[in-house]
Amino acid sequence: MSCAHGIQSHTCCPSLHPSIPPSIHPSIHPSTLLEKIHMSTVRRYGTDDPLSSGPRRPRIVVIGAGLAGLAAAKTLLENGFTDVTVLEASDCIGGRVLSVQHGKPVFELGATWIHGAIGNPVYHLAQENGLLEHTTDEERSVTRISLFTKKGVSHYQTNLGRRIPKDVVEEFRDLYNEVYELTQEFFQNGKPVCAESQNSVGVFTRDLVHKKIVMDPDDSESTKKLKLCMLQQYLKVESCESSAASMDEVSLSEFGEWTEIPGAHFIIPEGFTKIVKLLAQDIPSRTICLSKPVRCIHWNYSAQHQEAVAKSGNTDLENNHNKNNHSCQPHDDALILGHPVYIECEDEEWIAADHVIVTVSLGVLKQNHETMFSPSLPEDKVLAIEKLGISTTDKIFLEFEEPFWSPDCNSIQFVWEDEDQLGQLSYPEELWYKKICSFDVLFPPERYGYTLSGWVCGQEALYMERCDEETVVETCTELLRRFTGNPNIPKPCRILRSSWGSNRFIRGSYSFTRVGSSGGDFENLATPLPYANVTKSRPLQVLFAGEATHRKYYSTSHGALLSGQREATRLIETYQDLHRAETTKPNMK
Repeated sequence: MSCAHGIQSHTCCPSLHPSIPPSIHPSIHPSTLLEKIHMSTVRRYGTDDPLSSGPRRPRIVVIGAGLAGLAAAKTLLENGFTDVTVLEASDCIGGRVLSVQHGKPVFELGATWIHGAIGNPVYHLAQENGLLEHTTDEERSVTRISLFTKKGVSHYQTNLGRRIPKDVVEEFRDLYNEVYELTQEFFQNGKPVCAESQNSVGVFTRDLVHKKIVMDPDDSESTKKLKLCMLQQYLKVESCESSAASMDEVSLSEFGEWTEIPGAHFIIPEGFTKIVKLLAQDIPSRTICLSKPVRCIHWNYSAQHQEAVAKSGNTDLENNHNKNNHSCQPHDDALILGHPVYIECEDEEWIAADHVIVTVSLGVLKQNHETMFSPSLPEDKVLAIEKLGISTTDKIFLEFEEPFWSPDCNSIQFVWEDEDQLGQLSYPEELWYKKICSFDVLFPPERYGYTLSGWVCGQEALYMERCDEETVVETCTELLRRFTGNPNIPKPCRILRSSWGSNRFIRGSYSFTRVGSSGGDFENLATPLPYANVTKSRPLQVLFAGEATHRKYYSTSHGALLSGQREATRLIETYQDLHRAETTKPNMK
């Protein structure tokens, strides 16, 4: 992923030793692992070991420089922790915040809105720094669908080039919103979920709306058919907002747990990366290492090593090694044995730590957790990773020389007239474009020019990512011509699109509660390792942050930021407790 324009640049942490360590398989025996580490490069910081200076200066590594990682690092540094390192796999900071200046305007390929104001740390950060000054009233909205502007109306167009009458649109919207409110009540009011719904928001919504449409005595058969097609289109929009391949995957019993912060939604005219820069501005550049992917986190290492040495009976392992390797002194061995965590990077560097805060996305955890942690994650944490959902929602920005849409249009919604039948919709690769639910008009034109933003999600988004740019341009242009009934729409002069699914450092947009999961899975994912109740090993070796670890605010930028602050605070309070315990010890002399 290329670095967004205007993002603060950070140089990589300089390597403290020129030699390169060998690659070590995560499942290697601990005693052999120690020998490998002795023969390789482990990042050390000389004789001023933080642990020897008291409990206030542990060595902490943060994996990921998105909102969660930056918030964690900033909070730690502000509270006196000086030995903090941030490892970022990509070549720029920001994670799933990616603002790109495309000509004059700034477009958001990732996080776009500040969702709510009251108590939202992202909102307060933006407001206190004047980032909302140029936000227009029309850009603020509390509606769920088409959040770009309240000005104008949505044009619901069919694939036969017909615009659906306004009264039909309003009738259907009222019906859909009525059922949507019901989906919230299962969690909020503890309503039981019937077997017919399959505990799925999509199944429940489609079945109930279908029944209400079919039973309406005032509608003609053609109007009923049209409303059923609109239902499928609405569910596509909802899927994009949930970042689920289909609303059939979203848990009905848990859907209402997600908590909306009161207040309007806001955009940041100069780009959401301004928030990233604010978080990073007080973090020393040497603290953040860019282009530094992590291969494996070796945790609980001290306990594993002690057990291995006890079993082997080889108490001279370290001394034997030092006799043959003068680059490792006995003091260095003490440092190695003193750290419970080692982070193995893809460039073969090993970094010792007392604590590591993992902020990688749920998508990365799903794909890599088996090889990313040694020893393996506990079963309940693996189950949480597997049960929670994450899919891809991509944006396609099309900029035109002149608008072909009318001044009253704020979006073009695609309704396929052959999709009135029940059942979730998935398409073969060659028909990926049928998952595009709409194109929103960016507002105001003085800032964005004449630009549309399209939405596509699920497997179809991954199909889109595999297409070349010209194919996407031609496909979207043909769609717009077809649905508007205007064959003279020109090709856009510029295109910009996201590719979160194929980005190996992201693998998806944001999390949701999939059928079979619950809010408790977010908490299980957030629980630090090792578990305090099952081991006497050093606590808080591996901590977890990121939007998928926040039970109430998952899928949001403020959830990510708060989770980073949460884990930093967990460490701060732990060391405050240790410090109080040390200073209040009774004098036994």
